[in-house]
Amino acid sequence: MSEPLPPADKPYRYVAFIDEAGDDNLRSIRPKDPNGGTEWFVLSAVLMRADNESVVAGWVREILDSIGASRSKDLHFQKLRTEQKLAVCEMVARLPIRCFVVISHKENMRDHSNKRAARIPARNPFYCWIGRLLLERVTAYCGLRNKKEGAQPGKLKIEFSEIHRVSYSQFRAYLQWIRPQSAAGTLHLKGGDLDWSVVDIDLIEAHPHTTRAGLMLADIVASAFYQAVVSRADGTCRSEYARALKAVVATQDNDAAGFGVKTMPALWQLELSAAQREIFEYYGLSAHRHWR
Repeated sequence: MSEPLPPADKPYRYVAFIDEAGDDNLRSIRPKDPNGGTEWFVLSAVLMRADNESVVAGWVREILDSIGASRSKDLHFQKLRTEQKLAVCEMVARLPIRCFVVISHKENMRDHSNKRAARIPARNPFYCWIGRLLLERVTAYCGLRNKKEGAQPGKLKIEFSEIHRVSYSQFRAYLQWIRPQSAAGTLHLKGGDLDWSVVDIDLIEAHPHTTRAGLMLADIVASAFYQAVVSRADGTCRSEYARALKAVVATQDNDAAGFGVKTMPALWQLELSAAQREIFEYYGLSAHRHWR
């Protein structure tokens, strides 16, 4: 898990590590399509100060040692035993980080057609859209911290967990495509936007999960919230993992609803079981509360 130390004069103030749980397949979706993609897609970001980039591998090493996995080099939620999963989430919640999740119920996208989305310069417009929603919140948080601490311009480096379905050069092209629209006030959806003052598109990278300790933390966060909404055979969900992360879920005005935890579509449009609603109620989301 060796990672090179960053240069002392890093051109960024923050680092966001981004990973997913579930998949972004919209062609077929379980349970209506037995062999389809996952019903839910969760994209998470773990944000930290750039000063902590050199010690994050040590954090992960300590977590692995504490759960009796000292021989392992990879912290991966799916590989953990049930009792280890909760312990790991509790340890992640004590780190100097902030977490963001966008939770998409994909069934609402079935047969959906968007002519503007077809013009997005990427082969995966759904991933780009969810990524944008996530980065709206991450960049807003960084921008607010910069203003509060008098640290403008404090840039953000973004590291994605590399997956074969996504072209990250195309994601960068997507951001380059919407940036002038933002400047001109011509974004199709007016409800949200990135804080472009912290964005440097050249600071967007993608790496294999096993090569970045920060991506391992993002995997824990994405998977914890995924488990909170995916129904098991008996109709229950495992919300305790996501609830354990509350101390590090990002808030605005002490409210995580729609900011640190965002649903897509809005909560009132989702037909959820009582077990699935539990995590959203825990984080204060309701049909009448939206961020921007």
